[in-house]
Amino acid sequence: MNAQQIIDIENKHTSGVYAKQTLTIVRGQGASLFDADGVEYLDCSSGHGVANLGHAHPKVAEALYKQANTLVTLFETFPNDQRAALMEKITALVPGLDRVFFCNSGTEAVEASFKFARISTGRKNFIAANRAFHGRTFGSLSATFNKKYREGFEPLLPGVSHVSYNNVEALDKAVNEETAAVILEAVQGEGGVHPASAEYMQAARRICDERGALLIVDEIQTGFGRTGRMFAVQHFDVTPDLLTCAKSLAGGVPMGAALIGANVKNLTPGVHGSTFGGNPLSCAAANAALDAMMEEDLSAQAAAKGAYLMEKLKKIQSPNIREVRGLGLMVGIEMKQKAAGYLKALQEKKIIALNAGMTVIRLLPPLVITYEQIDHLTGALSEVLTNEMQNDE
Repeated sequence: MNAQQIIDIENKHTSGVYAKQTLTIVRGQGASLFDADGVEYLDCSSGHGVANLGHAHPKVAEALYKQANTLVTLFETFPNDQRAALMEKITALVPGLDRVFFCNSGTEAVEASFKFARISTGRKNFIAANRAFHGRTFGSLSATFNKKYREGFEPLLPGVSHVSYNNVEALDKAVNEETAAVILEAVQGEGGVHPASAEYMQAARRICDERGALLIVDEIQTGFGRTGRMFAVQHFDVTPDLLTCAKSLAGGVPMGAALIGANVKNLTPGVHGSTFGGNPLSCAAANAALDAMMEEDLSAQAAAKGAYLMEKLKKIQSPNIREVRGLGLMVGIEMKQKAAGYLKALQEKKIIALNAGMTVIRLLPPLVITYEQIDHLTGALSEVLTNEMQNDE
């Protein structure tokens, strides 16, 4: 099929819940994507943070091939070699979180964590942060702040409230004896790429301990090296009770997980489950992905490349830039105008990036991006960001 045929078929049959682009992508390699005509684009979206290892990583591809010829699906009541190996690997990443629940996505990991918090504490209420994004299913949507995601779906989960992010006093006032858990992102992604402060995350841990609430940290976008550490909480020397992760866990194959600490109790058979969670195919991909992340030291790569990218971005002399912020290779450029026009201009220069709210350009390149590609990116950004955009979108 050519590009137009692909577009026509998708437009005919799509559900309608996605704003479709006219760019048809058919192949990926490393930090590059290729359209149906073979034109190369620099991917600075990573599928919303999925492709930390880049596209078509050979170790993940090989693991998928081998496992697909061995065993694809198996419910977790039956132990399995790939699952056992992954359980051992992933729990070793965060000392103190020595159990894991596998699922298929980030929003499922959040839903599981909410259930686990309620059954552990006997409490009903949750505290989330302003600007938070935790997913689109009913429980996680209740903790998501932006009204554009929530409108039309109320009433949502009762007992969920929001407080200012990075505001210790507001959090301290909100958490009480009825709070089951506090859920926070280590870096708010969809909310504009706002990193948490160490003081805030450490205070959240202390407040939850004092009030008997659990601390859930959402690392769905920040996990697996993205911020320069395997998990962003490691910047803050904080261990949550539940850590949700997904996106890049299995090298692009759909998979999510909730890592579980000692304060999470009463997880008995039947409390929760997932038909596809922890299936051997996804576990094999995740085993290969984690091995590659360690061998290639992607966390260190993200730290070094992120510092290099931030330094170059801050040198761009543009009256249109309000602020550059981020952690590792999770970077936000806040503009004085809407981001849409800038994103379109970047795509014309064969660079794919994201927004994070109305005015923030979000950069989430694969951690394997080269320095030469970063130079190309910042050169294009310098050209685009110094131009005034007619932004009516």
